[in-house]
Amino acid sequence: MYGFINTCLKSLVVEKFGEETWEKLRIQAEVEDTFMTYEVYDDVITLRLVKEACKMLNVSSEVVLKLFGEYFFSFCKMSGYDRMLRTLGGNLMEFIENLDALHSYLALSYQEMNAPSFRVERREDGKMLLHYYSDRRGLCHIVPGIIEAVAKDFFNSQVSMTILNQSEEEERTGKKEHVVFLVIQKTHLVKRKARPAGGTSTDKTHDKEEMEEALRKMKAKYSALPHCSGRRTHWEILRSIVMFGQGNLVSSFTPFYPSKLWIEEKAFCNAFPFHIVFDGALRVKQSGVNIQKFVPGLQTMDIQLNEYFSIIHPQVTFTIDSIKKFINSQFVLKTRREMMPESSKNQPMLKLRGQMLWMDALGCMVYLCSPKLRSLQELEERGMHIADIAQHDTTRDLILLNQQRLAEIELSNQLERKKEELRILSRTLEVEKKKTETLLYAMLPRHVANQLKEGKKVEAGEFKECTILFSDVVTFTNICAACEPIQIVNMLNSMYSKFDRLTSIHDVYKVETIGDAYMVVGGVPIPADSHAERVANFALGMRIAAREVTNPITGDPIQIRVGIHTGPVLAGVVGEKMPRYCLFGDTVNTASRMESHGVPNHIHLSPTSYRALENKGFEISERGEIEVKGKGRMSTFFLLKNLQASEDEIMGRELKEPLLSVEDKEETADGGDDDTMEAESRRLGAAVQEKSQGTTLPPGGDLSNEAINSKFCHLL
Repeated sequence: MYGFINTCLKSLVVEKFGEETWEKLRIQAEVEDTFMTYEVYDDVITLRLVKEACKMLNVSSEVVLKLFGEYFFSFCKMSGYDRMLRTLGGNLMEFIENLDALHSYLALSYQEMNAPSFRVERREDGKMLLHYYSDRRGLCHIVPGIIEAVAKDFFNSQVSMTILNQSEEEERTGKKEHVVFLVIQKTHLVKRKARPAGGTSTDKTHDKEEMEEALRKMKAKYSALPHCSGRRTHWEILRSIVMFGQGNLVSSFTPFYPSKLWIEEKAFCNAFPFHIVFDGALRVKQSGVNIQKFVPGLQTMDIQLNEYFSIIHPQVTFTIDSIKKFINSQFVLKTRREMMPESSKNQPMLKLRGQMLWMDALGCMVYLCSPKLRSLQELEERGMHIADIAQHDTTRDLILLNQQRLAEIELSNQLERKKEELRILSRTLEVEKKKTETLLYAMLPRHVANQLKEGKKVEAGEFKECTILFSDVVTFTNICAACEPIQIVNMLNSMYSKFDRLTSIHDVYKVETIGDAYMVVGGVPIPADSHAERVANFALGMRIAAREVTNPITGDPIQIRVGIHTGPVLAGVVGEKMPRYCLFGDTVNTASRMESHGVPNHIHLSPTSYRALENKGFEISERGEIEVKGKGRMSTFFLLKNLQASEDEIMGRELKEPLLSVEDKEETADGGDDDTMEAESRRLGAAVQEKSQGTTLPPGGDLSNEAINSKFCHLL
C-alpha cells in the first residue's frame, strides 16, 4: 500500500515540479526527524513524504490521500480486476460487504497481504455507516477516494463521506484503527427532457393520446386473459400481466416467505452436514451429521463452541457481538487440536468456511459452512472423502478442479524443468562443440575443416612455393634405450610444448610429429610471401628452446638437428573416416634430407631456402658441397642468427606479433590479412600444446621417398 502511495506522490510532484524536486523531497524525508512514531521504517518515510509533499503542493494530506484512493481504484481496474470488482454487488452496500471476501481470495495468492476490513450498517434514515478497520494508522482518508470512485463508476451515483468517529479498539489482534464514516448516496436518475414552459396545445394533445394508447393496450391484455372460476393467487395474476425481461422488476422485488418451514429436522441435518447452530452464549444447539463425525464433542448438548473452534478469519474475538459486527464477512473456523480425539491429533486440523446468519426469533446464530479444502491430498490427510461433502456443495467441484489445476501446474513445472535441462544440455553441447571444433582446427586447417563440416569435398591445392622444416633429437635412439618410457614422454612433451608455442608466435603451420621428429610448413595452407622468414625465425627459436629441455641420461640440454627446404608442394585432404591434410612433392623429401644430413645444434638450409632468406636480415654461413642421398651433390648452408632481432624477440618474450623481416613488416602494415592469420595461428598453436604425439623415427633418419610421403605428410 505504501509503495502505491509513493508512486502517486511521485507522479504528482514530478508533474508539477520535476524529477529533481522529487529526489530532494525523498532525501529530506529520510533525514528529517521523525514526526510520528512507527515500527515500520517504510511507513515513517511514506508519511514524511506525504507531509512534505502537502507543504510543497499547498494542499492537505487528506486531499493527497483521497487522490491516491481514486488512483488506486483506477490502477486495480487496469490491472485486470475490473470484472471482478463489478460483480461484487448490485449496489454500493453489497459491494462494500463483499470486499472482505475479495481480500480473502487475494490472500491466497498474496500471503503477506495485510488488508483492511470493512463493515457497513444501514440506518433508519437510509444513510449508511461504514466501519473501517486497519492495522495502519493515517490511511483512512484513502477510503473516501476509493468509495466515491466506485459509486461514480459502477453505480452512477454520487457519494459524500464524513468521519463520525476515529478510535482504536481491540477488534482483531492487537489495537486497530477503527474509523466510522457516514455515507450519503445520491443516485443520478436519467431525467426526461423537460418541455419548454408554455407548451403548445399540440404537445399536450400528443401526451394525452400516448397515455390513452397505453391504457387501451393494458385493457386489451387483461380482456384476453382466460376465464378461471377458481381463485387465482397474486403471483399467477402478476405472471399473466407482466412480460418478464421488460421493465425494472429488481427494484420492486419483495421476497415471499412460507408460514412454516417445510423441512424436517433430520433432512435439514443431512442436507447441511456441516452446519452449527449456537446461541448468544456460544452454546451449541444443533449441528450437521458430518461435523459431529469429525468433531465428536459437538454431540454434547450445550457445549461451548469456542472450546472446540477458534476464529481464523476475520480476526475477531470469539463473542456473539464481534460476530454480529462482521456478519457479512466469510468466517473461517479451525478445530482446536487439544480437543480432538487421540486418533486425530496427528492429522491436520479441520477448517470450516461459511456464512453466519442471526435468527432473531430464536436468539441463535446459524453457521452454514463446508470444509475448507483445496486438493485431494488435504482431503486424505484429514481422513475425509468426497462423499462426506453434500452434493449441492461446490467444494466438491473446487477440490476436483483445483486438483486438475495442480496437475496442470505440475505438468507445467515438469516442462519448465525439462526446458531448463535442455538449456543446460544445450550449453554443455555448445561447450563440447567448441572443444571439438578447437581440436578439429588443430588437426586440419580452418577453411578445410569448415568445408568438411558442411559435407563438401575438399579439392587438392597446389602451392608454387612454401618452406618446410624437419627437426629431430640427436642420439634419440640411445636415449630411448637407456631411459624409462615415462621419462621419454616427459622430455618430448616439454620440448613439443615449447615448439607449439613458437608456431603461434611465428605463424607457421604444424604438420605433425612422429617420435622425436617435428614438421612445420610456412606458406601452407594460407599462402604468404614471408614463409621462408617465418620458418627461419621459428627454427632459431627451436634451437633456443631446446637448451631448456634436459637429457634424462646426462642431465645436459638436448641437441637437435634442423633442416629447411623451400619449393612447391601439392596439399589436400585424404580419407573419409579419419581425414588428414597431406603434403605431396619432392620438396617434402628434400627438407627431410636437409635434417638427416644436418649437424647437431645447427639449422641446415638448402640452396632454395638460402636464396629465399638472402638479404632478409639473417646471418648465414656456407657449409659447402655435400653428398645428399637421392639428390647427389648439393651446396648447403647454415642459418646462424637473425641480425635484426634479439633472442627475447625471437622467443616472443617481448613481441606478440610474428617476427618478420623489414620488408614483410612493411607489407603487413599495408593490409590486415596477415594480422588475422597470425592471431588465428597463435590460437591453434595454444590449442594443440598437449595434443602432440607420434612414433619414433628409424635410427639415422635415412628414409626413402615412399616413407617420407607416408609418414611425414599427414596431420595427426
